Amino acid sequence: MHDRLVVSTSPHLHAGESTSRIMWLVVLSLVPAGIAGVVIFGLSALGVIALGIASAVFAEALLEALTKRKITILDGSAFLTGLLLTYNLPPNVPFWLPIAGSVFSIAVGKHVFGGLGQNIFNPALVGRVFLIASWPRYMTSFTRPLAYDAVTQATPLAALKEGKSLEGISHLDLFLGLRGGCIGEVCIVALLAGALFLLVMGYISWHTPLSFILTTAAITFVFGPDGLFSGNWVFQILTGGLVLGAFFMATDYVTSPLTRKGQIIFGIGCGLITAVIRLWGGYPEGVSYAILMMNAATPVIDRFTKTRVYGTR
Repeated sequence: MHDRLVVSTSPHLHAGESTSRIMWLVVLSLVPAGIAGVVIFGLSALGVIALGIASAVFAEALLEALTKRKITILDGSAFLTGLLLTYNLPPNVPFWLPIAGSVFSIAVGKHVFGGLGQNIFNPALVGRVFLIASWPRYMTSFTRPLAYDAVTQATPLAALKEGKSLEGISHLDLFLGLRGGCIGEVCIVALLAGALFLLVMGYISWHTPLSFILTTAAITFVFGPDGLFSGNWVFQILTGGLVLGAFFMATDYVTSPLTRKGQIIFGIGCGLITAVIRLWGGYPEGVSYAILMMNAATPVIDRFTKTRVYGTR
């Protein structure tokens, strides 16, 4: 009789979803961007993706075995971490780079904090920032799409940062991925197809991605290269990892705010930091750093945007 008075914490109704189902559906939503990356850059991109995923899954199994915890490699979280990391890599990096990045992502970005659900930073971005700091030459060396021959080419953002002419780079080329860049970030149409799938399924909401993208576009438009209100905001949206980061990494359940108001604040913060780095920083891209910085602010955002307890004033 006494046990009937014990009430567990919410939620009390199960929605029929599971961590594993969500992870694998997010992986599915990223498949079009991966296919596009392989088509655009060739089989070297497929090799990078395969090595990164295999290394992440292996590191997850090894660490869980060493710490005598349940092996959870089938839940898709390690697979997704490896996939996202490799999508943030150039297609021509040496074979050991995705291995090092994936192992670091799992070991330091995830398991140092206690594993899935306890990490405060997005593991894939932790791995990417580690690689940028350790081997910047490999991380900033890009090849042109196969249609333009595989020669080294600066990304459009890097060209803009260096004051080079952007003549010959159309918005349509950027939308289709016909430019230098990382494997999974270049084909915007493929990324938007995956993002639409997640939005329709209800696994992500528009609050963080839209506020992230609009803030970046607004600031880069206002503070343009030729004076106020002269920036090419469409160019800023279509280049770099903004679309990939906004829809697939800034929306991570573990490291982003819980409330809608908090998610908008999170997205605005990401957009502000991204724009500042792109316009005035020493590095042409700022999406990874922006998301990681706002990951650190998530507990504070959650604290000040928590919803009112039902029945109280």
